[in-house]
Amino acid sequence: MRLTVLLSMAARVVVPKDYRYGTNRPWTPAAMKMNPPGKRRRKVFVEPLAPEDWSVLKGDTVEILAGKDKGKQGKVTQVFRRRNWVILEGLNIHHRYIGKTEDYRGTYIASEAPILLRDIALIDPTDRKPTEAEWKFTEEGDRVRVSLRTGRIIPKPVVDRRDGIVPQQWKDGPKDTSPEDTLEKTYVPSLKTLEEEVMEKMGIQENRRHRGSYWY
Repeated sequence: MRLTVLLSMAARVVVPKDYRYGTNRPWTPAAMKMNPPGKRRRKVFVEPLAPEDWSVLKGDTVEILAGKDKGKQGKVTQVFRRRNWVILEGLNIHHRYIGKTEDYRGTYIASEAPILLRDIALIDPTDRKPTEAEWKFTEEGDRVRVSLRTGRIIPKPVVDRRDGIVPQQWKDGPKDTSPEDTLEKTYVPSLKTLEEEVMEKMGIQENRRHRGSYWY
């Protein structure tokens, strides 16, 4: 088992059976405040979707089909599969107060509210119009999204990493290790100890022998 898989299993958060998922991660203080121990919240019914049926990814361009921003197109910035939610950049804005206390009225801020998956549609890159999509396989065995209206492939979005590196556009520099050097086997296992391997490589001859010791 790979170390990354083992760490991910160890870091998996166990939530109660009646836990109500929101836009905050379960281990954050905001999520713990909304789901305190012993509090039972109203059940939320969500249409189950298998991971292989989820066609909207972070970075996609979609169009809103219902609501106050109907007809507007935006970029998906967050995906919440537990609630069939997506958040679009700069769309479906709602205003609320935060930081309200007895001595302070709080701060009035604007933020994007989540939108249900059924209320958005992917944009076909050929004509920039909304369309339904399904997963199919190419002759090379690649799994791609295909527009049901035009039959064209909808490419997966390229999402920048936190360090700003795009793997598809990366070019090795003079100090980067090539994939061939990375896969080259340079270690030959043996039954010798580390000290014996170092002495053999440096040409050190040890003629001394350990004296016998006796314990009575």
